[in-house]
Amino acid sequence: MSATTVRPWVAAIRHRMRIAVIPLTLFAATLSAPARAEPDPWFGRDKALHFAVAAGIAGAGYGVTTAFARDRWKAFAVGGGAAIAAGVLKEGYDAAGHGDPSWKDFGWDVLGAAVGLVIAWGIDAGVHGGCPPPLSSRLSLDPRVRAASIGVAF
Repeated sequence: MSATTVRPWVAAIRHRMRIAVIPLTLFAATLSAPARAEPDPWFGRDKALHFAVAAGIAGAGYGVTTAFARDRWKAFAVGGGAAIAAGVLKEGYDAAGHGDPSWKDFGWDVLGAAVGLVIAWGIDAGVHGGCPPPLSSRLSLDPRVRAASIGVAF
């Protein structure tokens, strides 16, 4: 064989390498592209504010309601309802053109409301000697209370 003739297997390898260079070049170009900041990230200062404010509203609503209602389901409903309503109103205000509405913000409102209610319920249980008050006057979670039937009266 002379130096000018190319073996068939060498030509095939060169052809495959040329074909492989195109996707590898495109892949390298995507890696070197600058990363764009997400306009509404899941974690950010505004999300922490949504979480904290919703938790505070839910906890305060629960606490205030326990002063007036014996049934704890009412405290859960008022505290959670107030926090969720505040989140809906805020996102509605944003949607009306006064900000940027975000489902992620509302998700943090819901999570904050749940955490606020759990913390308030834990404080309520701690104040009552570690035994949480009943959710309803007809339903008790206290094993010392005998109940003929378990039913929640609304």
